[in-house]
Amino acid sequence: MAPLALAAKAFLTLFVVMDPVGLGPVFLALAGERTPEEQRAIAARAVGLAAGLLAFFGLFGAPLLAYLGIGLGAFRVAGGLLLFKIAVDMVFASRVRETPEEEEEARVREDISVFPLAIPLLVGPGAMASILVLAAEAKGVPGGPLWLAAAAGAVLLLAYLALLLAGAIARGLGRTGVNVVTRVLGVLLAALAVQYVFDGVWAYFVRG
Repeated sequence: MAPLALAAKAFLTLFVVMDPVGLGPVFLALAGERTPEEQRAIAARAVGLAAGLLAFFGLFGAPLLAYLGIGLGAFRVAGGLLLFKIAVDMVFASRVRETPEEEEEARVREDISVFPLAIPLLVGPGAMASILVLAAEAKGVPGGPLWLAAAAGAVLLLAYLALLLAGAIARGLGRTGVNVVTRVLGVLLAALAVQYVFDGVWAYFVRG
């Protein structure tokens, strides 16, 4: 795989999984009553924590799998199934990233940057699975880890901008517009999830 192809795949994968556009209305619901300065601080902390989590799983995910005796093929299949479930929820507008109890708790807590913004809204199970698979693919590409880091950084930057501009984006797209974008991303994510499963089965049964 060429470095630019890896970067493009990583960017699109993480963008679809993290869904910055769909995150905007949730951020408004949780932090809409706070001052602009507080909103900027919350967004910066959430994105910073998300970056740290992605870096951790990208660097130490493979050794952790090896320690647990889990092959990459099996993890690809598991990640693909998990992403497919998320994609179905996105397409049918039943995506729930947190329970009602967790949402209510988030509303009354002082700092919402860790929960639920960083986890699980920005870096949920789907993003963790994706960065693990992408990190494994990056090892076979010249400068792959750097290209992967650049792609992840670009997505996180877009997520930060989406949080800062959540009000404008929500007003511009409207509820219907946000739903349309989310559904389109869900279809793309479903196709990516199926490809993950195919790759995992191929790695397990053909390569051994």
